[in-house]
Amino acid sequence: MSGRPGPPGAAPPAPPAPPAPVYHERQRLELCAVHALNNVLQQRLFSQEAADEICKRLAPDSRLNPHRSLLGTGNYDVNVIMAALQGLGLAAVWWDRRRPLTQLALPQVLGFILNLPSPVSLGLLSLPLQRRHWVALRQVGSIYYNLDSKLREPMVLGGEAELRDFLSATLAEGPCEVLLVVTKEVEAAGSWLREA
Repeated sequence: MSGRPGPPGAAPPAPPAPPAPVYHERQRLELCAVHALNNVLQQRLFSQEAADEICKRLAPDSRLNPHRSLLGTGNYDVNVIMAALQGLGLAAVWWDRRRPLTQLALPQVLGFILNLPSPVSLGLLSLPLQRRHWVALRQVGSIYYNLDSKLREPMVLGGEAELRDFLSATLAEGPCEVLLVVTKEVEAAGSWLREA
């Protein structure tokens, strides 16, 4: 930019549009599945109570529900996430890690929910244990974000190339599952997958 004004009588250039607001819930108890759902959907649609209700529907006759923590602090399994999405007319599609990420039809995917190993700590003391942690990735505006509830704020990933790089690196690190969040129509048509 030269700093010179435009032609006489011309309107000043429009300021750049502000970035779209990004909804991001932070970690509480073992509710990462609830946070991942709300973060990928970009609004608070689910609570611990709603997730517990889904657990009861999934195992109505079970005294010890296999879909959540015995302590009642969360730690929900994939069945709860899938049922929650189905209740909204959405679907979770397992990504086959053997496929190249170039086959992913990103415009057809609402977002991603990843299940990653996560270190266990007590305060500042790290334990030699790992638990599973649910993380949401989502495009807001034209930018993809890592919406991990353990982050202080959303982490900018960038565009499609940077998202694919992030997924590739995450899958290469070890045991990681990737769920694609799509509409029922996209799931039925298989249009989340590009032809090779």
